[in-house]
Amino acid sequence: MSRWPAVAAALAAAGFADSAYLTALHYDQRVPLYCAGGVFHCSQVLTSSSSAVAGVPVAAAGLVWFAGMLFLALRARGPALAWLRPAVLAWSAAGVAAVLFLIYTELFVVGALCLWCSVAHLLVLVLFAGNLVHWWAT
Repeated sequence: MSRWPAVAAALAAAGFADSAYLTALHYDQRVPLYCAGGVFHCSQVLTSSSSAVAGVPVAAAGLVWFAGMLFLALRARGPALAWLRPAVLAWSAAGVAAVLFLIYTELFVVGALCLWCSVAHLLVLVLFAGNLVHWWAT
């Protein structure tokens, strides 16, 4: 039996925690830890006009995405249903599309990167790659 569903669940939980932290920062309007200069300018990203849609922080979408991935990963630990494999890949691909848009926005619209956002982006990319490999291996 593959360990990937358990690893995916742990990665999704970490992403959920990261997104929760970013969402809390949005509402508290505090400066993130370990992100005060150098390559990463989190405050610039998190306070930009691109950081929220209709007043809802973009990080809240990360909460929803990682919660969905956590649900799918936990469901994959039991007997896999026929719909589960394409659902996992579709959810993963949607996450990658969002991440590519967000990275573009950080680099070319805001002009700064956020370390904590980059952690979430990396987790989405790792989950997509792992899900793809798991799909082909099983």
